[in-house]
Amino acid sequence: MNNQKKSMRLGKALLSGPYIVWMIGFTIIPLLMILWYGLTARNGAFTLENIRSIAEPDHIKALILSLGLSLISTVLCLVLAYPLAMILRGRGKSAGSFIVFIFILPMWMNFLLRTLAWQTLLEKNGVINGILSFLHLPNISIINTPAAIVLGMVYNFLPFMVLPIYNVLVKIDDSVINAAQDLGANSFQTFVKIWLPLSIPGVISGITMVFVPSLTTFVISDLLGGSKILLIGNVIEQEFTRGSNWNQGSGLSLVLMIFILISMAMIAKYDKNGEGSTF
Repeated sequence: MNNQKKSMRLGKALLSGPYIVWMIGFTIIPLLMILWYGLTARNGAFTLENIRSIAEPDHIKALILSLGLSLISTVLCLVLAYPLAMILRGRGKSAGSFIVFIFILPMWMNFLLRTLAWQTLLEKNGVINGILSFLHLPNISIINTPAAIVLGMVYNFLPFMVLPIYNVLVKIDDSVINAAQDLGANSFQTFVKIWLPLSIPGVISGITMVFVPSLTTFVISDLLGGSKILLIGNVIEQEFTRGSNWNQGSGLSLVLMIFILISMAMIAKYDKNGEGSTF
């Protein structure tokens, strides 16, 4: 019996070995490098100036703009995703799963290509304005504006809001809904008392998975903002690539990690059983 237990432990250790190597090489070491650069100057001396640089006018302006656009994108995704998830849930698991598959199909295409496609659609002489001109309608001019960035965020991150909410809704037993209706609850009361509370794990998970990448993105603002609108992600990217100032870039990244830790804490509190997991 003892030999059998030892063999099982050895087997588990061997199976978990590749994951541990991957986690150390691609998660822990990069985080330690960011921590090291963020807390040191170029000469290697310890400093907090890299973190304090977030208070500089340009940086704080970029952070506030990033927070604002991220919040708008997250709210829009939630408003669009929840009714869609309810509709998909009502169509049954088989039909709903197929529609979800079609819905996430664009995610199989490269993120950069998807954003470039929207650039082609929205630009001054783009596809949308071409169609509007053909129909003798006024052209739109939202490229290189915050509205274009929000549109790009919603398009790219909406599936990350739909999937966890849908995943939670399909687990709600129909008998619970029927019981509420039998007790005299109308549609609104059923939604407020049953649907919404039971779907909170999926909502929190979706909010986190939309808000965090929206806050840290720089590709969308580069392409749809025409490099004229700087978000905090653009500032960090420029510190690494153009200024070669890894120390300040890492310090600003450490500030953004605070939002990531808050998001992880929210998931841990409201989705303890992983019910809102996307996959």
